[in-house]
Amino acid sequence: MIKKKRAEEIITQFKNKKILVVGDLILDRYLWGEVERISPEAPVPVVDIKKETFNPGGASNVAWNVSQLGAEVFMSGVVGKDEPGKLLTSLIEEKNIKPLIVLDRERPTTEKTRIIAVSQQLLRIDREKRINLSPSVSSELINQIKSVLKEINAVIVSDYGKGVITKALMDFLKSTKIPVFVDPKPSNFLLYKNITTMTPNRKEAYECVKMDRDTTVEEVGRQIMEHLGIDTLLITLGAEGMALFEKETVTKIPAKAKKVFDVTGAGDTVISVLTLSKISGASWKEAASLANYAAGYVVGEIGTATVSPEKLLELVPE
Repeated sequence: MIKKKRAEEIITQFKNKKILVVGDLILDRYLWGEVERISPEAPVPVVDIKKETFNPGGASNVAWNVSQLGAEVFMSGVVGKDEPGKLLTSLIEEKNIKPLIVLDRERPTTEKTRIIAVSQQLLRIDREKRINLSPSVSSELINQIKSVLKEINAVIVSDYGKGVITKALMDFLKSTKIPVFVDPKPSNFLLYKNITTMTPNRKEAYECVKMDRDTTVEEVGRQIMEHLGIDTLLITLGAEGMALFEKETVTKIPAKAKKVFDVTGAGDTVISVLTLSKISGASWKEAASLANYAAGYVVGEIGTATVSPEKLLELVPE
């Protein structure tokens, strides 16, 4: 769908772009170990932990993806007044992301701990508080965003349903007239009216319009576009690739993954590459094609992964 020469023209523009990512910040903690026996206390594996690592997760993984692709990126979100919040803020800065982070004393920093052994995720433990931001914290977030708006080429809304994405915030972002790309949460579906586009996976897409599994993805996509008043939509379909909706046309893009170890963060990569490609002069089909190549690469890596401009270009055939 896209040739290497054309891909290079688009990718070389990434470094000239500035993106604002807004959404739910998550600290990703990984416990890596080995399993050699079953517990005598219960029929569960005993994991002998060998190392512990941390990554920026949730919306901050989107920002990390954008940064790795060579663009300048600002991260707007909320952390708690706690050690995980300090660690996550530090990680964000280390990844060359400019933080616009508000401290919320009423909630802990969202944290996901994954236990991994033999290249498999065995368990995930979540610590979080899923309530909407208070009006005062939401106002502080919007004020921070206002300080960088003149520099921004596009906004990515990364909604993990933890309470950062509210009607007040979405109304403000849409009022700026800057392109708004959304990785959605079905529970917030009606907040996304009149955005530029969004990138739900199959499950999210069906949940957004409350349709059963017998409904075709084409009909689901049309319903989403009609409800939101948008002209473009990208639904990711896992092993089946992607479906790109443009007004009256639907384009199926086959998956490019050669191996799948971990789908963690694949959606973050998709919206990062799609957004940067589109504002760098790509057509929607070209942008979706590049996002598809990137997604095929990151699902072959364990844990949250990113793709560089060089690697992305390498993935595109001549």
